[in-house]
Amino acid sequence: MSHPALHPERTAVITGGANGIGLAVAGRLAAAGMNVCIADFAEESLAAAAAELTGLSPRGADAILAVPTDVSRIESVQAVREEVMARFGEVALLMNNAGTGGGGGPWQDYDGWQRVLGVNLWGVIHGLQVFTQGMIEQGTPCAIVNTGSKQGITNPPGDAAYNVSKAGIKSLTESLAHRLRDLEGCQVSAHLLVPGFTYTGMVKRFLKEKPPSAWLPEEVADHLLAALAAGDFYVLCPDNDVTPEMDHRRIEWAAGDLVEGRPALSRWHPDYEAAFEKFMAAERD
Repeated sequence: MSHPALHPERTAVITGGANGIGLAVAGRLAAAGMNVCIADFAEESLAAAAAELTGLSPRGADAILAVPTDVSRIESVQAVREEVMARFGEVALLMNNAGTGGGGGPWQDYDGWQRVLGVNLWGVIHGLQVFTQGMIEQGTPCAIVNTGSKQGITNPPGDAAYNVSKAGIKSLTESLAHRLRDLEGCQVSAHLLVPGFTYTGMVKRFLKEKPPSAWLPEEVADHLLAALAAGDFYVLCPDNDVTPEMDHRRIEWAAGDLVEGRPALSRWHPDYEAAFEKFMAAERD
């Protein structure tokens, strides 16, 4: 917890904080003595999560705030900030983590596209619009973490809406980091969390037991906190099947489609199956 924003009695705001990775991070921070606000759409889960965090915090309920929130609506996110500032007076860590899936293919399920982009991408945009300037003006060390996905980088076939939302988060967070870095005297850092296969609520809907290949949310939380301490921008998480080296090779291949003029998503094109396997097996330069 050596990032200068993460200290006892400073304040973290985590959207999607009632379960999964968000709750795991909230638990680590609450146990370390930070004030924690969890904002989530699921009110029943919020109550249970708040009780769990209260038990972890050295200061109990005084350090925990749970706010029902729809991140797709900016006024709902504004209400979170108002409650946090009234209760704690500052924000040291903003984690834009709320997410959902099941959007749709390139031309299917318009309503799914609206829902997934509303939560995943507009939720992050709203978080930045509402909180960033105030964090800059505090003049204290702060951090902003946006939760992306490997699907927003390698773009696997399937849920195009989800991939687009996470690709947008990657682009937005890179722009955020650059802008913050160029502001004279700014003490706010930006970070892109890219989890591997993690056994979260979204996965539990389809798999009742944790697959051996998946990480637990707590493992992602620990990896994130170590990366923040190291000052990393890209927080690329492995899992029990995929190593960092495999991730790096897959990302390089995806970028190579554009550079080398291969078909889009050639990793999943039958004509490139052998070439991709050979590429993955080769050592990096």
